[in-house]
Amino acid sequence: MKRVLLIGMILLLATFSWAQQDKKAKRILDKVSEKTRSFSTISADFSFSMKNEEMDIDEKNNGSIKIKGQKYCVELPDVGITVFSDGTTLWNYMKDGNQVTVSNVDDESSELMDPSAIFSIYEKGFASKFVAEKKAGAKKVYQIDLFPDTDEHDVSKITLLIDKSTMMISSALLYGTDGNIYGIEVKKLVPDKDFADSDFVFDASKYGDVEIIDFR
Repeated sequence: MKRVLLIGMILLLATFSWAQQDKKAKRILDKVSEKTRSFSTISADFSFSMKNEEMDIDEKNNGSIKIKGQKYCVELPDVGITVFSDGTTLWNYMKDGNQVTVSNVDDESSELMDPSAIFSIYEKGFASKFVAEKKAGAKKVYQIDLFPDTDEHDVSKITLLIDKSTMMISSALLYGTDGNIYGIEVKKLVPDKDFADSDFVFDASKYGDVEIIDFR
């Protein structure tokens, strides 16, 4: 994303503008982080999409998520997938085949593609740039673009839209290095609901003769 500018004054102006945008982006993201961390839990309904023009893929599914600290549970009923995480272990249950795979959270390299990352995605090693204040439907939003500091993440850019009235992330677009574009849009958000820790752990006894594949 770096541009080489040959004229000194343009270079100075561009550098100044970038620095100013970074400061504004940081102020906004700090407010989002403060607001998010003030909640003991978050429950949200969302839509999750994946597009790849070269492969003619355009999929969109609805889902829901519960978050409590580092724990989360994501349900995608349209595709029969439920993901549980207690902060240490990750269970990925697939209704088709009644199968669950088990892995360690730290072993997952594609965590950014998980809908649970939407509320903290900007904290994972990205440079931020304020792009614009605009309208998205009936909402006034801030657009902030994130660029990875390293090649650790399999994304080239993330675009966040932040609801100005609530200072919460309303949507995110993740541009994967594989050509996929992942989208998450929050439809409804409810904070501070009471969730038991067991809500974030896969209970095999509830799924009959489930096949368990343990990668740990």
